[in-house]
Amino acid sequence: MKLTSRDNPKVKRWAKLVRDAKLRRKEGRLLIEGPHLVEAALRAGLQLHVLLVSERGRQDPGIANLTAGTSPWVLSERVFASIVDAETPPGIAAEVSMPSLQKQGSVVFLEGVQDPGNVGAIMRSAAALGVACVVLDGGCADAWSAKTLRAGMGAHFAMQVRTVASLENELERFAGRIVCAVPRGGVPLRDADLSGPIGWLFGAEGRGVSPQAARHADLKVTIPMAGGSESLNVAAAAAICLYESSIP
Repeated sequence: MKLTSRDNPKVKRWAKLVRDAKLRRKEGRLLIEGPHLVEAALRAGLQLHVLLVSERGRQDPGIANLTAGTSPWVLSERVFASIVDAETPPGIAAEVSMPSLQKQGSVVFLEGVQDPGNVGAIMRSAAALGVACVVLDGGCADAWSAKTLRAGMGAHFAMQVRTVASLENELERFAGRIVCAVPRGGVPLRDADLSGPIGWLFGAEGRGVSPQAARHADLKVTIPMAGGSESLNVAAAAAICLYESSIP
């Protein structure tokens, strides 16, 4: 099965699935790009609907292993590049069902984190350190965009990921302590009591957590830094906080 025209209805739909968040939500489908994400999705047991490979990609031994026993659609290089978001087309993509995990445990709340690379990096750290759920407000980058998925490196498939209309409602309902990371004025991170179920609250770089969200915090913590340093990138700060709270 080979496609060589960008005007093919299937090709147009796959391209739209990559770029249109409303279509992803409506259909509950994702188009993921690259061998790592495809392998992670298969390992997580996501329902696979279609495999796509470029003409050059099907010559790659690693991609050949991933597609063994299947009948992928083969796309010309031009058509494959028109679908995927990556500047350097990765040779393989897959249409999969959006995961819908339900897990109990610690939660990361994100408010207004607009950079998809930061959102994905936070998810990657969260998954690696045993977080059960990441909750994003409407001001965050789309959790399921191609850029966020690439930065997450498969983390999306290991935890529950939700975008909500009201972060305050979620903070209010959380059955544990809300710990808010602030650039200054909080309890030094290493001195903080991080026992029990924790909901970590992180805000956008620069603006930080809004007063409306911060009022739900049971504890505010600050990462001590060397003199002359103003702040940390939010993804770096989240990784440090999550690691500290994961230490027995």
